[in-house]
Amino acid sequence: MIDLVLEKQAEIEALRMKLDKGKKPPTNSGNSSQPPSKDQKGNLASKRKKHKHGPPQGHAKFERKFVSQPDHVVEIKPTVCQECQSELDQATAVLVDVNQITELPQAKAEVIELRQYSVECACCGFSQQDEPPVGLEMERTFGARLEATVVYYRQEQHMSYVRTRAALHNLHGVEISEGGIDKIMHRAGNQAIKDVKVIEAEIQQSAVIYSDETSSRVDGNNYWQWVFCSANAILHVIRFNRSFDVIKEIMSIHKAEVWVSDCYGAQMMACSKKHQLCLAHQLRNLMAVIELYPKDFWAKHLHLLFRYAILLHNQRQKIPEAEFLNRIERLECLFDELLNQMLDKPEPRRIQKRYRKYRQALFVFLYRTDVNPTNNLSEQRLRPSVIHRKVTGCFRSDWGAKSYAAIKSLIDTGALSGTNSFQVIQNLFGTPALPLRV
Repeated sequence: MIDLVLEKQAEIEALRMKLDKGKKPPTNSGNSSQPPSKDQKGNLASKRKKHKHGPPQGHAKFERKFVSQPDHVVEIKPTVCQECQSELDQATAVLVDVNQITELPQAKAEVIELRQYSVECACCGFSQQDEPPVGLEMERTFGARLEATVVYYRQEQHMSYVRTRAALHNLHGVEISEGGIDKIMHRAGNQAIKDVKVIEAEIQQSAVIYSDETSSRVDGNNYWQWVFCSANAILHVIRFNRSFDVIKEIMSIHKAEVWVSDCYGAQMMACSKKHQLCLAHQLRNLMAVIELYPKDFWAKHLHLLFRYAILLHNQRQKIPEAEFLNRIERLECLFDELLNQMLDKPEPRRIQKRYRKYRQALFVFLYRTDVNPTNNLSEQRLRPSVIHRKVTGCFRSDWGAKSYAAIKSLIDTGALSGTNSFQVIQNLFGTPALPLRV
């Protein structure tokens, strides 16, 4: 009889959980990790009533500035009088208006023919020949700038081999096979894999590391793309698993001072003196609880507390140090009070349990100026890779994934110092052949 009662109670609890799950509000980017692209979009007419398009009131007018040294100057002077057909004296012309038009020249590739000669010395009979200049090596088929353009289209613009071939033909007048494109990608990847060793070493020596991961596809299998960010370097790697082994492989014996991430188990196992949980994730989780229990004030108070902590971080330079520390102390006390409250609903209790476990990983950013309250840095670095995955269908081989991650690491690291992505890619191939230097 007791067993039957316990069985019925278990069934009732299961039904209650299913009912509660059915009552949960739909997920969106504000209450979960769902990307904004999957949100249900509102009607355009309703948005127009709430938001004003264009710049805010009082916004300074933007005007394109004139270039001091234009590449071409076209002078428009009348030569014949429209009334009597007499020739006009050009020396009396008066400038009445100036306009500048920015245009692209025809992007047509140029072919450079190398003719290497051998000359025999008339005195000793020794036959000799000079080596071509850098960028004009005899074994080259394509110049560094053309090769960089191929990789730029594939890597940064997420273009397939077919579309890359079409773009080269239509924009540059270059005929190149898909096999030729693949060889260029291999040269770039091999060089990038060598160069990325420097970035790996920089990450291993960094005090603060931001890390995140997203799904990937390699040769029809599920893989994971990881990113590790510091103040001076950004490293991408693509691995078969999502376990702590990836972090252990990258970090080796190095122990960071602060590890910033979401609450994923492998991330929380990273070897570091302190952890900082991404508060953006926590705010979304709390918003889901608020939407599920609109009358529950615990989640609302904690949501406001986290937002205030982020505001305090952003105003650090405007607040005297003593006052800043006093506000942190009050914030910590309020947070502890919320942690100690007795909660009766399952979702708030689950989040409260998490924060009790990771109590020391929530406000590290308030005590260090080199730590951010969110993990947005690493999340932003992964977004282009998500686009690449959806547009191209991802990778057909392990080497392709490794090559993409290495080139992406160089591009993102170069961006930290202001180097644009095309220049980073071009550096993989050496000196451009044009302008021609003889």
